[in-house]
Amino acid sequence: MRARDDVAVATPDIAAPPTGTHPGERLLRAALIGTALFTLTSFAAVLARSLRGVAAVVAGALFVLGILAFFGAYFRAVLRSREELLGIGGIYFLAGSAPRRVRTILLGSFSAQLIVAVVTASLRPFTSLAFGMLVPMYGIGVSGLWGAFHGKYPERREQSASLTADE
Repeated sequence: MRARDDVAVATPDIAAPPTGTHPGERLLRAALIGTALFTLTSFAAVLARSLRGVAAVVAGALFVLGILAFFGAYFRAVLRSREELLGIGGIYFLAGSAPRRVRTILLGSFSAQLIVAVVTASLRPFTSLAFGMLVPMYGIGVSGLWGAFHGKYPERREQSASLTADE
């Protein structure tokens, strides 16, 4: 058979993401990696006093990243709110705005961060492991970024009725 010039032949692009990836896949990976790093350093610090500084630095870094993500999500949501109806529950807790897989991963990471923070701070009270209580801000911030950039929301309708001078 002869190749036709008018038919485009698909060639794999090495730089393209693998098929089956979803929007915001990097955010999902970031949530899982951050949670794993926090879990590893926190439990290591429970066992080895010398690692408490490392755990505190990791917790502090995740907290700062979480704050930045939270406000980034907020500002993106403000821009989207001009054309779509967004709510706090949909943005940060992905209520009705994300597929089940995304909600499970992001809210599962947030929940794991809460559990690890409470457990490790309880195992070594009055130590630097208390900084771990700040880490769930990272989970909420990453969820917010996903909701603000990739969440699905209903379109905003124009106001049809306006007040007249008589009213």
